[in-house]
Amino acid sequence: MTPSRDIGRLLEIMASLRTPTTGCPWDLEQNFSTIAPYTLEEAYEVADAIARGDLTDLKEELGDLLLQVVFHARMAEELRAFDFGDVVQAITEKLIRRHPHVFGEEGSQTPQAVEGLWERIKGEEKAARNSGRSEGALAGVPVGLPALTRALKLQQKASKVGFDWNDPRAVLRKIREEADEIEAALGESGTAPNGTSDAAAEVGDLLFAAVNLARHLHADPEALLRQTNQKFERRFGSIERSLAVKGKAPQDASLAEMDALWDEAKAQE
Repeated sequence: MTPSRDIGRLLEIMASLRTPTTGCPWDLEQNFSTIAPYTLEEAYEVADAIARGDLTDLKEELGDLLLQVVFHARMAEELRAFDFGDVVQAITEKLIRRHPHVFGEEGSQTPQAVEGLWERIKGEEKAARNSGRSEGALAGVPVGLPALTRALKLQQKASKVGFDWNDPRAVLRKIREEADEIEAALGESGTAPNGTSDAAAEVGDLLFAAVNLARHLHADPEALLRQTNQKFERRFGSIERSLAVKGKAPQDASLAEMDALWDEAKAQE
């Protein structure tokens, strides 16, 4: 079998991999649950390639993510639930339905108006699906999302029904309040064993409040933390290189020495 730009070839390859007796033993023993973690991992790797600005890698990672879609669709086809064509039809129908300003009579609108239109149509679709069922304001946020992203979406839903602050400075005060509660839980020694679990729970509250502040600043907390991770890696790498010039490794240096090198790396940026 030869490679091709045709999506049909990819579907044929996946069908072959999933064919009993002649297919791949690893692929054959997989199911939706076992493949789901790989689907999430590939989505993260797409985001990583974008963050690094590596378009060559992005091409490869998008292919890996597309494979995940094809894999899930093939397993569903084997169960006679739906196939890849149904997936394509469903998303094309949704895109046409949610873009009446492009494919319908709504006319040209601002990005803000379009976002509101998208949310309204999405809400109508959800209401139609859940007709006769009563769901809370926070329903529909997947449990499997990264914790920062899920916190953001929960807060966005709560905000739509009026449960929100109007000023980011109020959120900042909440962050200070949560930090104070951590300190109180730790006690005077800062290491009280009986306060450790309470302090850890308060850290969760602090993280939730930090996500809220990012939301009020119109920033994606997941993207912000990725950027900070990259900054930490970059500066720590500078510490390692500076120590290597002296014939030392980080474990051979004092914290004060590494702090000074950190400040140097920060100043050079």
